[in-house]
Amino acid sequence: MTDIILEAQHLRKEFGGLVAVDDVSLRIERGTTHSIIGPNGAGKTTFFNLLTGKYRPTRGRVIFKGSDVTHLPVHKRAHSGMGRSFQITNLFPNLSVLENVRLAAQALGRDNFQFLRRAESFTVYQKRALEMLEVVGLGEMAGQPANALPHGGKRKLELAIILAADPDLLLLDEPTAGMASEQVPELMQTIDAIRKQGNKTIVMVEHNMNVVMGSSDKITVMHLGQVLAEGTPTAIAADPAVQSVYLGELYDLPKGE
Repeated sequence: MTDIILEAQHLRKEFGGLVAVDDVSLRIERGTTHSIIGPNGAGKTTFFNLLTGKYRPTRGRVIFKGSDVTHLPVHKRAHSGMGRSFQITNLFPNLSVLENVRLAAQALGRDNFQFLRRAESFTVYQKRALEMLEVVGLGEMAGQPANALPHGGKRKLELAIILAADPDLLLLDEPTAGMASEQVPELMQTIDAIRKQGNKTIVMVEHNMNVVMGSSDKITVMHLGQVLAEGTPTAIAADPAVQSVYLGELYDLPKGE
């Protein structure tokens, strides 16, 4: 039996008279990388925000690890095992790389309100932070201020921050946004290694089609607020409907093949 870690059931989101997401259902299998793509205005970002708790659905449910989390706020979803990134990096720029990750680990631990204790006393969180920096390849930059990192390094730091809480599910919003093309493969190798080593599940909204096709186990294509198609990268690349509204233009795929 397939192990489903995250499920959207008939989600709908209205903004006044605008229907941004219209009866979208989705099942994410544990231990996979599942990408959500679509042209601008397809509703994928709104749908992503419904999954992460930033928005409440007008109708429908979100099920995470068998529990209904539809009305849980973002911070409670984080405590339940969801970790999310943002299209724009969300860091403490003047704190060190290590401190950024340590604070994230502490925020979801039992010492999350004890900010007047010396940082050195939180040895468990310090150790966890150093381990996660090694995982993403930033161990040697631990003492540097976060704002000294290049853009690709900041993306890696954001990954380390998410991993500090040891989530079961990582929800990544445009992880390669703003990165130079030569930096992208290294970041995606890091993300793939994280999934394989820790049995993590990754849900990703991404515009870079080379990343999507090369890193995904399954792809969901959205169009006009609904699911247009879903399947493996090979199946999506060969789908005539997907090609006509999206992939044919951006990925330069041969029609009908």
